[in-house]
Amino acid sequence: MNQIKKPIWILLLAGVATFSSCKKEFLELNSPTSLVPAIALGKEADLLVALRGAYASLRNVDHMGRTVPMIGDIMADNAYQSTLNTNRYTLFNNYTYNTLDGNVAGLWSAAYNTILRCNNVINASITPNTANVDQYKGEAYAVRALCYFNLVRYFSKPFSEDPNALGVPIVTTYNPDDKPTRAKVSDVYNLMIADLEKAYSLMTKYTNSSQFSKYAAKGLQAKVYLTKGDNANALTAALDVINNGGFTALTAATHASYWANSTVTTSKLETLMEVSSDATANLAFDALSYLYSQAGNYGDYLATDDLISKYAATDVRLGLYPRVTRSGVQVFSVNKYPVISGDYSDTKVLRLSEMYLIAAEASVSTNETNAKTYLNFITSRRNATAITSTGATLRNDIIQERRKELAFEGDRYMDMLRLKVDVVRGANYPVAARSFPVSNFRRQLPLPQSELDANANIRSQQNPGY
Repeated sequence: MNQIKKPIWILLLAGVATFSSCKKEFLELNSPTSLVPAIALGKEADLLVALRGAYASLRNVDHMGRTVPMIGDIMADNAYQSTLNTNRYTLFNNYTYNTLDGNVAGLWSAAYNTILRCNNVINASITPNTANVDQYKGEAYAVRALCYFNLVRYFSKPFSEDPNALGVPIVTTYNPDDKPTRAKVSDVYNLMIADLEKAYSLMTKYTNSSQFSKYAAKGLQAKVYLTKGDNANALTAALDVINNGGFTALTAATHASYWANSTVTTSKLETLMEVSSDATANLAFDALSYLYSQAGNYGDYLATDDLISKYAATDVRLGLYPRVTRSGVQVFSVNKYPVISGDYSDTKVLRLSEMYLIAAEASVSTNETNAKTYLNFITSRRNATAITSTGATLRNDIIQERRKELAFEGDRYMDMLRLKVDVVRGANYPVAARSFPVSNFRRQLPLPQSELDANANIRSQQNPGY
């Protein structure tokens, strides 16, 4: 793990030294590369700078900036690679990635770099302990939980399959010499839930849609519980957000303008949390929007015919997937991230509509009436057909509604993993890449070779098949 952690620690300390350098005694007594968090993050203002660094690192191209929301649909059955493409994520479209894949290594490294930044905020000792300090630490706990959530789902077996399987290394303190082994999947989930409880208890402020708030943390906890299969706690957490968070849900009338907007908001309309890419801090041509938008030079990924067939003709969500001609063929484009310059389209992490879908799924086995009420809260606001089914069909309809509502937000493959559903893809994909049952070893990503080389304690813990 120290291959990952040392560079980001040095960068963080360099930044801290910059905003602390006006003190003569600081310069005389402390080397910028030997500071410990107690010194480097000794004031409330220092903590805020470090927290901003954690949010900025979420934007990494191989984390929430692009890779996580992209491959969550490419590896499933929503997004496929156009014949005219720039060769981005081809190995995920074809299920041929390996231990040397740059995006795999990038996801691992980017997530752990962000975890390191969060750990520095969480472990900083600041006196007095103000409401702002609690807020900053609460946000850091939530960001750390999000990083572990991405890591454990992609690199480990689902909790629903084996909670005692190898998860990912748990790192909660800075130690450049530490070489941790993989913790159990259940231990990673316990950490995430504890982090989100801490986040919920510490935070008191809502800043804007690009930062975690109390109820964004609770929304992530609802998602973690649902993924774990703990429906009772998932329902409780989702309803807390719905009833107490103060957020307003999308309607058919606001749907198009919501997705056309690319700026961070304070309106509390729909977005619980998003990763911002503004006019100053963005990924330029590597932005998520470039991989989908047909207005730029890329537009590599398109919506599958199968996904489009699930929408009713009146459904406002269809407006996000206009027909275009690409390489002389009529295809369905993706216009969920339309802004490719200036203040780029942001990456949605958590939305209020998903809380209703979580509540529906978490209720279906105990109260079908309530499940349909939560589900049709969404269908009624998309001009979609109301769901009236029961039993197993109702459960399937809820999952299908998740697919339609959360398409191209990185959730579809995660749902297929937790529900232990075979990946079965249609003619939009290469013949050799159309069927990947739950048992296929490629359903989990490989540990990166760079990590195996850096950490002798993890070399024997590679995922089977690689």
